[in-house]
Amino acid sequence: MNLLSVNNLSIAFYTRDGKTQAVDNISFNLKQGETLGIVGESGSGKSVSCHALMGLINTPPGQIEQGTALFNNIDLLSANEKTMRSIRGKRISMIFQDPMTALNPYLSIGAQIIEPLLLHEDISPSLAKQKALTLLEEVGINDAASRYHQYPHEFSGGMRQRVVIAMALITEPELLIADEPTTALDVTIQAQILELIKDLQRQRNIAVIFISHDLDVIRYIADRTLVMEQGHIVEQGQSQKVFNSPSHPYTKKLLASIPQQAKPAKFQYKPKKNSTLLAVNNVSISYADRHSRFQAVNNVSLKLAKGEVLGLVGESGCGKTTLSQSIVKLINIDHGDIQLGEQSLHQLNTSELKLARKKVQMIFQDPYASLNPRMTVFNTLAEPLKVHRLAATKEIRKKVLSLMTDVGLDPSWANKYPHEFSGGQRQRIAIARALAVEPQLIIADEPVSALDVTIQAQILELLLILCQQRQLTMIFISHDLAVVRYIADRTAVMSQGKIVELNETETLYRQPAHSYTQQLLSAKLSSQSSYQSND
Repeated sequence: MNLLSVNNLSIAFYTRDGKTQAVDNISFNLKQGETLGIVGESGSGKSVSCHALMGLINTPPGQIEQGTALFNNIDLLSANEKTMRSIRGKRISMIFQDPMTALNPYLSIGAQIIEPLLLHEDISPSLAKQKALTLLEEVGINDAASRYHQYPHEFSGGMRQRVVIAMALITEPELLIADEPTTALDVTIQAQILELIKDLQRQRNIAVIFISHDLDVIRYIADRTLVMEQGHIVEQGQSQKVFNSPSHPYTKKLLASIPQQAKPAKFQYKPKKNSTLLAVNNVSISYADRHSRFQAVNNVSLKLAKGEVLGLVGESGCGKTTLSQSIVKLINIDHGDIQLGEQSLHQLNTSELKLARKKVQMIFQDPYASLNPRMTVFNTLAEPLKVHRLAATKEIRKKVLSLMTDVGLDPSWANKYPHEFSGGQRQRIAIARALAVEPQLIIADEPVSALDVTIQAQILELLLILCQQRQLTMIFISHDLAVVRYIADRTAVMSQGKIVELNETETLYRQPAHSYTQQLLSAKLSSQSSYQSND
């Protein structure tokens, strides 16, 4: 018997630019205890379809034109708000794609996790807290008792994602909708979360809709897979069949886009003497809270040559983002020195720092938080050109549209705002903004984590071409070891604020020297072997 039956669902959005058919006449079923994987490129309609099930489509501009979604004989598409309130967060929970916007910055994470329990169940606050602490530990947050009282801004991107997962699971729902739940997580925590979801599913017979652009994850966790393109379902069936014998050209295209190799020979970095662009010397960074001081970066040193791509990997909270933000002086260092060419960045005055920041640009991990919601894409990309006077007024539009094309955005979208884009599309806007001023050094903090595999492949190729053509130097931060292997010349591995291993990428990948590096690689490789064993 089906727990959920979606029939002939169509969703459209009406904007000033006309009608956009986001979902076009799709149907699928989900049994109790089953996992349905939904894959497709950004904007294919996979997230919109699930938002409709939760009654989260804003009307206007969105409109459910037709269809039914029967959940235990309740039509979720026509149910009144009182009924939906009794279902949302209790019987159906959702893990949203963007953890920062899903969390309330004014409430501690503990208060947010227990809120669904207090709202839907007859339970005391003390018992709710105990359940929350247990779940926080299960999703990989250490020292849960003290973390419970902290706020979202005190967590890394990956840790925020774990908090959102705990919040969704705490009521033990019948149906869990997971929208990119492991996007921001490193491989070891990703493996833990996937196993946690599978364990909960087995123990409590939970049905799961798992949305992801990571085909390996879908192959591992999903019983059946549904492939969407431009609002249509182009293929669906048992995961084993879809992945091993895809019938639709689009599915074949997605599978062919997964990075499976070392950096292409034509993009290999050729070292030159005396060409150091960036030198990080004995840098330490710490944070103080109400009770203690946390050492985020501990005596780190590294050098980058012009034109080199350095991969930086490590689990969430290891210090890689803190280190990268210190390079553009968004965070002050406690000790050490950071040199860009001949300049010591942490000794520059305000005007000197402004000029230096033209040479160093950053692609942030959370594109929605880093984009101004009141600025159109055109204004966002034009702003750095105007600030640094890099283009005449009459040339700005041409350059902005060219940047949009380079990162896979339709130039006709130039007058849209960030909220009108999918998560992957917003990430592309952030990448284009970083490229606008033609910097010498780009610090890319998870720049392709929110992108589907086909656009991810395009962006990686674009970044490699830019590095080669413009002698662009890059620090590439990622939890995806396959992506780092494909793009990085050398890779540094961070753990607990220290670099524990730094070597040529292929050497490190094939012959890891440190036990922590071996642990990261084994988590990835064991996942891959699990995918194969599921075939």
